[in-house]
Amino acid sequence: MNKLKVLFHINDPERWPRVLLNITNFINDAGPANVAVEVVANGGAVLALTGERADQKLQGEMERLAGQGIVFSACRNALRMHSLDEGKLPPYITVVPAGITEIAQKQAGGFAYIKP
Repeated sequence: MNKLKVLFHINDPERWPRVLLNITNFINDAGPANVAVEVVANGGAVLALTGERADQKLQGEMERLAGQGIVFSACRNALRMHSLDEGKLPPYITVVPAGITEIAQKQAGGFAYIKP
C-alpha cells in the first residue's frame, strides 16, 4: 500500500487541539507506517508555537507526533508578521518561506489538503 499523504493547514491558533486530534485519529486508523503527514501553520496559528501564547501541553503533543514522523512547518512570513523569532521555535518545527507556497507544492506532490 502506498502511504496516504495528507497536509493539515492551520491558520487559527484556537484550532490546534482539533488539528492534533485529527492527526492522532488518522494515524491510529491508517497506521503510522502508512502515512506521510505535514502540518503547515500560517497566519495567527504561529502564535501557539513560541512566545507568550505557546501552550506547553500542545507543544508536548506536537513533539510526540513529530517523534512519529509528523512534519510541522511554520510560515516565515507569518512569523515575521507576528514579530516571532524563528530561532526560538522548538527544534521539531521547520520554517518554510511561505505557507501558501508550501501548501501548493504539497498538493502538486499528491498530498490531500485538510483544514479542520
